[in-house]
Amino acid sequence: MARHLADHRKSSEGGRLKHFLRLARAPRETWKVARPGSAGGRLVQFLRIERGKTA
Repeated sequence: MARHLADHRKSSEGGRLKHFLRLARAPRETWKVARPGSAGGRLVQFLRIERGKTA
């Protein structure tokens, strides 16, 4: 009995792996951007709210 046509797959040239590695090596752009000077103010506001103090 012969195999079905779908069972005769061509061998892969590693295209998926190539693209995965290309993306893994590329520098990523994220939407979380640290702005200088904003971290201190946000921390103060967070601690104020955590302590239950209102503005």
